[in-house]
Amino acid sequence: MAKRQIIEIDRDLCDGCGLCLNACAEGALVLDEENKAVLAKEIYCDGLGACLDVCPTDALKVIERESEDYDSQATFEHVLKTRGEDAASQVHGISPKAQAPFPAHTGCPGSMAQEIQKTTVPKENKSVSGESELSQWPIQLHLVSPYAPYFNESDLLIAADCTAFALGSFHQDLLKGKKLIIACPKLDDTSPYVEKITEILKNNTIYSLTVAIMTVPCCSGLYQIVNEAVELSGANIKIKKVVIGIDGQIHS
Repeated sequence: MAKRQIIEIDRDLCDGCGLCLNACAEGALVLDEENKAVLAKEIYCDGLGACLDVCPTDALKVIERESEDYDSQATFEHVLKTRGEDAASQVHGISPKAQAPFPAHTGCPGSMAQEIQKTTVPKENKSVSGESELSQWPIQLHLVSPYAPYFNESDLLIAADCTAFALGSFHQDLLKGKKLIIACPKLDDTSPYVEKITEILKNNTIYSLTVAIMTVPCCSGLYQIVNEAVELSGANIKIKKVVIGIDGQIHS
C-alpha cells in the first residue's frame, strides 16, 4: 500500500453529532456502537476533507499514511445502495451520466460548475472605489520571505486565492490591519509551504493568525498546512478559521 491523504478521527474529541456523515458525499463516515465517527471503509475516503469544516470539536483532520487507494467505483455503488441515485451522482470521481470512473482531479466537488444567484438592489448611478488595505508586497507564499521585516509584530492573514474574489468586503472585513499571504492548496506546489510558514512563525512575533478558506473541499488543505506549521514552530498562537461560501457569505 502507498501513502496517501486520508481522514483521521480523534475519538476523545468526537461528540457523535453526526454532522460529518452528512458532509461526506462519499459516505465514508459512520457512527460506531459508542456513537463515535469512524471510517466505514478506507477505500470510500477521498482524503479531500469536506467533513473538516462542519466538525464543531475539531475531531477530524487529514493525515498522510499508508492506506488502500480511494475507489470511486466502489464508493459510487456504496452510496447508490445506501443513499440513492441523486447522492451517488455527487460522489468524487464519478461521471453522473456514465456512472463510471474518470480521473479524480476532474471530479472535485469544488470544481463543479454552478451559477451564483444574486438579488439586485437598486443603487444610485455612481461608482465607488474601495480603499485597498494591502500593506506589503509580495503576497504569494512562494514569493514571500520568512525574514521580511513587515511580518514581525503583526497580525497575519493566510488566505486561499479565491477568497478575495468571493468575499466583496475582503479588504475591510478580513485584510484591514493585517499582513497577507495567499496560496492555493489545490493548484500550487505546496511541498515547501509547511516549512516556510513554520519559519515565519518561528522568526517573528505574530499577534494573531487568521486562515481564510472557501467552503469547497479542496480548500481545507490550506488550514491543515497552517495548523501543521503552527505545531512545528512551537508558537503559542490559536488559528482563527474563516470559511467563505461561493455565495460570498462568511459561513464561520
